[in-house]
Amino acid sequence: MKFQQSKKRLGKKAKKGFRGYPIATIALYGPDDKTALKVVASIIANEDADPDPQQKWFSNAEVRNDEGILGEILAFLEEYKAISVIMPNRIIGCPHEEIIDYPEGEECPECLFWKGRDRWTGQRIH
Repeated sequence: MKFQQSKKRLGKKAKKGFRGYPIATIALYGPDDKTALKVVASIIANEDADPDPQQKWFSNAEVRNDEGILGEILAFLEEYKAISVIMPNRIIGCPHEEIIDYPEGEECPECLFWKGRDRWTGQRIH
């Protein structure tokens, strides 16, 4: 029951769109466009600010179905008093990080699904 409430609360916050600052951005990442194994939330305090702080959550299973992670995301939003929540309705890329997990300017060698694919549309680009 609590899981469904957390999922619904997060969805409602995202559907409201821009309502002012601070803005929370939430992005899902996974090895393909079906399974999210990482979620990243950031806070943008005002129009001129960079996203800071940033929090990352990882799972070996679907993060969108992890009650603990959803609760922590909601707590993060409350802690930083996020008024707006921006969250794409799709997984937007590989969970690995350029420079940290593979060389800058290259594609992730682990996530073949994302090779030659636009992260925003999921469509092949080459």
